Amino acid sequence: LIFVAAFAIAGILFVPFTAENLIYILLVVGGMLSGYFDDASETPWNEYKKGLIDLIIALAGAFTYVNFNGSTIAIPFTSLSVTLPRWLYIILGVVLIWGSINVTNCSDGVDGLSGTLSMVTIGAFLILCLQGAPEFSLLCGIMIAAILAYQWFNASPSLLMMGDAGSRAMGLFIAFAAMKSGNPLIYLVLGLVMILDGGLGLAKISLKRFLKISILKNTRTPLHDHARKNKGWSDPQTVYRFAIIQAVLCFAALALSL
Repeated sequence: LIFVAAFAIAGILFVPFTAENLIYILLVVGGMLSGYFDDASETPWNEYKKGLIDLIIALAGAFTYVNFNGSTIAIPFTSLSVTLPRWLYIILGVVLIWGSINVTNCSDGVDGLSGTLSMVTIGAFLILCLQGAPEFSLLCGIMIAAILAYQWFNASPSLLMMGDAGSRAMGLFIAFAAMKSGNPLIYLVLGLVMILDGGLGLAKISLKRFLKISILKNTRTPLHDHARKNKGWSDPQTVYRFAIIQAVLCFAALALSL
């Protein structure tokens, strides 16, 4: 509630006003509130209810982007670009937004991990947005500042917990940043540690539930639990090492892109 509210207020006050940016800010607040009310509920919301809310937010975000920016995307690490049919971009945008929300949410479980990984990824997108979307790069900077303030109290042992409210809002913002960079596919590199950390668990559960296929039987998911409980890493070691890997990937991707 606190750091997302601070982001929203600062974004409205200090970023040049556009209807597009306002919609993104409101959607981030909406994503935060859905996580907050789920956290605060005596009975946790079922997965289908949360999935429906995610779908509505993702559709609104993807439609907003296409309405204001079109449907042209860059091909990572090349000078090529391709213009997709708008309906196809909206579908892929929904997949990106839903995936980013959920893998970021699943990466929350160690003090400081989700926020640190999110800052690294958002920082990379801030640089990519400087040329084509400078106003959104300001929003990226404000989000990083808000997370930094939160991280002061979330450093191990934490005084404040992230919860679904914070992690879902960060994941949603990362997806918007990926789209605004004009190079959404590069999210697969800039967010790879979060994708693997949270996404493998989602894949493992989904395959077992719907297809009765068991994978990664000897691997705990999310991967940060495997690092801590199977490999014996401390919480700070897990945060630093995951962040270092993500930072190296981001530096490499930016070096090949700029």
